[in-house]
Amino acid sequence: MASAITTLAADAPTLSAANTGFMLICSALVMLMTPGLAFFYGGMVRVKSSLNMLMMSFISLGIVTILWVLYGFSLAFGTDSGSLIGWNSDYVGLSGIGITELWDGYTIPVYVFAVFQLMFAVITPALISGALADRVKFSAWALFTALWVTVVYFPVAHWVWGAGGWLFELGVIDFAGGTAVHINAGAAALGVILVIGKRVGFKKDPMRPHSLPLVMLGAGLLWFGWFGFNAGSWLGNDDGVGAVMFVNTQVATAAAMLAWLAYEKLRHGSFTTLGAASGAVAGLVAITPSGGAVSPLGAIAVGAISGVLCAMAVGLKYKFGYDDSLDVIGVHLVGGVAGSLLVGLFATGGVQSDVAGLFYGGGLEQLGKQAIGVFAVLAYSLVVSAVLALLLDKTIGMRVTEDVEVSGIDQVEHAETAYDFSGAGGGVAPRNSAAPAPAASKKVDA
Repeated sequence: MASAITTLAADAPTLSAANTGFMLICSALVMLMTPGLAFFYGGMVRVKSSLNMLMMSFISLGIVTILWVLYGFSLAFGTDSGSLIGWNSDYVGLSGIGITELWDGYTIPVYVFAVFQLMFAVITPALISGALADRVKFSAWALFTALWVTVVYFPVAHWVWGAGGWLFELGVIDFAGGTAVHINAGAAALGVILVIGKRVGFKKDPMRPHSLPLVMLGAGLLWFGWFGFNAGSWLGNDDGVGAVMFVNTQVATAAAMLAWLAYEKLRHGSFTTLGAASGAVAGLVAITPSGGAVSPLGAIAVGAISGVLCAMAVGLKYKFGYDDSLDVIGVHLVGGVAGSLLVGLFATGGVQSDVAGLFYGGGLEQLGKQAIGVFAVLAYSLVVSAVLALLLDKTIGMRVTEDVEVSGIDQVEHAETAYDFSGAGGGVAPRNSAAPAPAASKKVDA
């Protein structure tokens, strides 16, 4: 008995400074993704609503952080109850956790795991905001964010990643958030826009991005931060799986960008900057659930397939009449579904687990499990999000007035504008200046 106790003690995980430092860096990278998303979305809207778009992402850093500390971490990763939700009173306020207490089975402190998962919780509601551009009251959005993470994100995170969660126990593979983050956000976006309706001028007025450089900056920050998002989700570097995920993240993103641009050229005749940025994000989304299960060649397939599917999907809003302002459904919902299901085809059985997909002799079993996870999260998030939006719309109101929407939501909701054009010309030349008077400034299309 004594020798057995000694062996168990020797085998128990001990705090790893290397893994802890790595995970803190990954947490910071994931945090950077939310401002990156703000730039990505902010550049895609018109001038008159760009600040509002930035703020809809940025406010999530405040709201979700506080809720996560108060009760979110406990609900998502506490002791399982009925395979649906967790709870641990020690996690409430993060007050009962020792500073060197390790996350069960790993070599990193609970605090590190909690802050890493916090950043996932922060960016997920921010993803939804892109579908709602130009037309939602900021106060209503802030309240929706608080309610949504409480009744949708925290429970779904427990289903997918929490010990005892029903999708976790079923064996659904979601390495870093295809279901819990991207399908969850995309389905929520669809539920909300079905309630609040279309923008004024949808399918009639031009609604082009006001700053493609901002879009590319945001896409670059997302791509950079996504290495922490994906590679960090293995919670350490002891067996090489995180390294494979890092490589697959780069490979799939590159393949998706090229596939999107190829589709765009064949379909519309041009390689666009917006297409390159959107294709990259589509690849990042699709490899998120699958990258720990596939080989680099499989990652090329996942990226290429998802790039084409997402490029095709963004046009569906015009066919079916739902106003997904910045293609959250076309990129995040469709990309998340594709990446999650493709696990059932391309999983090699030699990376994160021995589960093999159809193309590697595993049959259809894993594909079936993936489908259950995909459609369970999609249905739950869609319905609950629509109900939340309806309740808010009938009480405090979700939408700004038509006059505010037309004139610009930034000035009314935030008392600011993104750019100051007052010094853009039109001044009087000095009396003895040899330079000609500047031409009158042109009216800027907001």
